[in-house]
Amino acid sequence: MKDSSKLLLLAVPLFAGACAPAADAPAGDDFGDISDLAARIEARLDALDAETSFYAKHLPSGREIAIRADEPMNALSVIKIPVLVLAYRDAEAGTLDLDERYQIRPEDMRGGSGLLRTFAPGVEPTYRDILTQMIITSDNTATDVAIERVGLDRVNAMLAELGYEQTRLRETIGELFRALLERHDPANASLSDREVFEAAFPSGPEAEARTFEFEGDSTEWLGRITAREIARMLEDIEEGELASRESSDEMIGILRRQLYSSRLPQRLRGRASIAHKTGDWPPYAGNDVGILYYEGGPTVVAVFTNQNRGDFFELEATLGRIAVDLVEGWR
Repeated sequence: MKDSSKLLLLAVPLFAGACAPAADAPAGDDFGDISDLAARIEARLDALDAETSFYAKHLPSGREIAIRADEPMNALSVIKIPVLVLAYRDAEAGTLDLDERYQIRPEDMRGGSGLLRTFAPGVEPTYRDILTQMIITSDNTATDVAIERVGLDRVNAMLAELGYEQTRLRETIGELFRALLERHDPANASLSDREVFEAAFPSGPEAEARTFEFEGDSTEWLGRITAREIARMLEDIEEGELASRESSDEMIGILRRQLYSSRLPQRLRGRASIAHKTGDWPPYAGNDVGILYYEGGPTVVAVFTNQNRGDFFELEATLGRIAVDLVEGWR
């Protein structure tokens, strides 16, 4: 686009009935009363002016906290994790060579987050590079290249086969951006992928209101997801259930290199390390899911915040506080 830096969509520095928090810890154990931890986290989430959902599980003990954990949410860039999983499964099956190079074409470029859009067309990253950038910089160009390679329908077929009932990839990044432009002007429906990339997105109060509405429209989501299901996927990756141990460790290594640290990692300060994936649309949404590694852990955690009307910096700080709550509460 003419000024693609204006588009923050799916950048990370790119829904409500409540489930009762779990309270299954035996009295007198080292974890204390799990209901206190659950109540603290729920209070933090409920203080936000946003639609929120949460799930966490302490893997050694099986203890869990679920707060609206089965409510479908706008996945944003978190939906890139299933694309990563399918690519590594394909690599193990011999249908994808991660060292094969792909030449980025002008029509492959996508706005929003990522680095590939800053290079001249013709750069030739390997598919391993593409998958890495899809996660660690949430690269939208890399994402659509990866989706084209593994197949959008195949991502959803894998999710269904593995028993993920709600998590689905709905469309590509290019299709999402075109739909957003069309929301502002129906004539934009005919734009090519390159024209979408070069387009300037509308600004001003009316455009912001329309964009906020778009983010909350489940028929327009990049992907649908639940906190419980993506946390289960992270647990399955950690346990080597979705791919070989070698592939699982490589995926975790990529997630550990996540560039953006303004949410779950924000306040850990040496308390723990994290392998995670962000997904958001500042200031309307901010998600973060990951695996917390620390003495007494690990813990998988998924936090989704959609339709935010409050202070986005406070939203991010809240996710950071929740990560500290979990590490200190589940040692």
